[in-house]
Amino acid sequence: MFIAIRDLRFARGRFALLGGVIALMTLMVVLLSGLTAGLGAASVSAVEALPVDAVALQEPAEGQGPSFATSALSSETAAGFDGASGVESAHPIGVATTRIGGQAGAAAVALIGTDAALYPPIERGRTPGDGEVAVTADLAAEERLAVGDGVSIAGVQLEVAGITEETSFNHLPVVYTDLGTWRDATGIEEVTAVGLTGGDIAAVAGTVVVSRTEAFDAVGGYASEQGSLNLMRGLLLGISALIVGAFFTVWTMQRTPDLAVVRAMGASSGYLLRDALAQAGIVLVLGAAVGGAAAAGLGALAASSMPFVLNAATFLAPIGAMVAVGAVGAAVSVRRITAVDPVTALGAAR
Repeated sequence: MFIAIRDLRFARGRFALLGGVIALMTLMVVLLSGLTAGLGAASVSAVEALPVDAVALQEPAEGQGPSFATSALSSETAAGFDGASGVESAHPIGVATTRIGGQAGAAAVALIGTDAALYPPIERGRTPGDGEVAVTADLAAEERLAVGDGVSIAGVQLEVAGITEETSFNHLPVVYTDLGTWRDATGIEEVTAVGLTGGDIAAVAGTVVVSRTEAFDAVGGYASEQGSLNLMRGLLLGISALIVGAFFTVWTMQRTPDLAVVRAMGASSGYLLRDALAQAGIVLVLGAAVGGAAAAGLGALAASSMPFVLNAATFLAPIGAMVAVGAVGAAVSVRRITAVDPVTALGAAR
């Protein structure tokens, strides 16, 4: 790596500029990854938290996908899953968007009615019974609700029996209650879905059965939102590879006479190639590390005011992807080193 280190010192301004660009691209990719995960959790974390293997929804019209917003299953249809092939347990689920009135006014919420087996863990209080609800921790903090407080949902007076871990549905905090109370508050008799446990579950007439993760796409706007954000991430990674590749292509062209002299002195093309890739790796790792550190700090601040997730998947994975695509771009650009002709050194010395 003698030549690589020498070049880094000699052209430190150019390499600092490239490292700054890589740091900025890494910053954007990590922040976008955290935002993508955060928005995804804000949309489907209530579905993700369901302890079920599959979800049954109303069979959609031809050419459309299943949707929680349009699904309505009669009691008879929901009951058809009891004892059906492959079904170990079936849990009717009602989902509706409404408003809850509490100590700090009114707020939009997703009201989910089901049995206690599908509730997320209760952090404080107890499992709600008839005429009672469990609210998520973030909603309780925002609306200043505590166990024992009275709330109003669609004109129905209910009591807060418990506070659960944070979940949300379609970017709304969730209020959990039993199915009877859900029907009283919403005036809806049909349930929205049926949560199922078991394997190789067959759908009953008028329904479609999807896995729990496939049910994410049934939440309004989730698929298009995630698709748009992931497309932007992919474009940023592609642009990064092009930037790194273009830089090292020009840099290699400028160094060709020097490299030819080294070849004429006996260095193998493999040695020059390894040296060039090591040089690219140093710039990539340092740039990505700086950008990742900045993104971690900004992400920690952003998480307090917006849906943002900072974990290994949204931090280490994007940084690794940046280094990987940059290395690919650099490898493609420096491949011409293997074709450097020692005779070129003689021509350069004239």
